[in-house]
Amino acid sequence: MRWPIYQAKHVIHASGIIAYPTETVWGLGCDPFDGAALNRIIKIKQRDAHKGLILVGSDISQFDFLLDGIDQQQRSQLEDSWPGPVTYLVAHNNKVHPLVHGQFATVAIRVSSHPLVQELCEAVGGPIVSTSANFAGRPTARSAIQARKLLGHKIDFILAGPLGSSNSPSRIIDLRSGRVLRH
Repeated sequence: MRWPIYQAKHVIHASGIIAYPTETVWGLGCDPFDGAALNRIIKIKQRDAHKGLILVGSDISQFDFLLDGIDQQQRSQLEDSWPGPVTYLVAHNNKVHPLVHGQFATVAIRVSSHPLVQELCEAVGGPIVSTSANFAGRPTARSAIQARKLLGHKIDFILAGPLGSSNSPSRIIDLRSGRVLRH
């Protein structure tokens, strides 16, 4: 395991908040089961806690705890889309922290195609929170320098690396209904 990944993993396991590059923008991440860390992210972003947060993983198996109620066709749809820039809404069945699902009966999940995100989630041993590195409603960081300038004093670690090649945010699809919420 590379040293920066090792450091980021330990920050996440110690209730910390990290900034890291994704396919499109810089993200903020933490342990999705750590209420203190989740509260910090909500506070840092000045985000409405009812909106919920996205979870990102390295492999579909990291979401098996949420996917036990889906049928084979839905599983195949996920497997065919991932890794990649598609976020799915799936029933959370109270298996995630309320700050992750917000006011919804679903939770947003994605398997990242970004090699650094994949390596990080593998090291952490599961999915992490993935929310844009910005204040709610404001432009997001597009570089490590911007992330440091904008949020450096509020977060615990910056995992430096390049952004992915995608220019648009991930599509969001409700797995059960097939409805596209964001193109």
